[in-house]
Amino acid sequence: MKAGVIAVQGDVAEHAAAVRNAAAAHDESAEVVEVRDAGIVPDCDVLLMPGGESTTISRLIHREGIAAEIEAHVASGKPVLATCAGLIVCSNDAKDDRVDPLGLVDVSVDRNAFGRQKDSFEAKVPVAGLDDPFHAVFIRAPAIDEVGPGVETLATVDGRPVAVRDGPVVATAFHPELTDDPRIHDLAFFPEREVVA
Repeated sequence: MKAGVIAVQGDVAEHAAAVRNAAAAHDESAEVVEVRDAGIVPDCDVLLMPGGESTTISRLIHREGIAAEIEAHVASGKPVLATCAGLIVCSNDAKDDRVDPLGLVDVSVDRNAFGRQKDSFEAKVPVAGLDDPFHAVFIRAPAIDEVGPGVETLATVDGRPVAVRDGPVVATAFHPELTDDPRIHDLAFFPEREVVA
């Protein structure tokens, strides 16, 4: 499996490790490539859109011609995992004129809904499709305000959606790559396969 991590800005190494761990649980290997230029995404089986600064990520993926390739990737049914700022960039409505959203997830997003950096927190969050709660790390986390009719809500905190699935895209307000638990990456990329014991 070839996994592309959108690496224009954000936590790239952690996502690379997590997708390798998820693949290994299915007795597969993942070749991870960092995407900073156009021409790489079309060769990828899966994509990861990491956290970081959503305005910077949005500006750079459009400037470098990567945005259209991500849209084509999703249109072809290939999976994407978008986390934190990645959720904002992939949304329909980022509620911020500085972000040119990709419209891959039919949600509107409230940036920094859970507060600033000092308000970061961790919580055990029940996630649809997982047997046990996921230890979620929220850092300047967004929340989802509105969910479109075709979007499945996978997890909520205080009644607000923090993880959703829209077709081949799984998007979270938290940072699953900052834990040793690969189950969110597993949910995004291997949703119908049993983990190899």
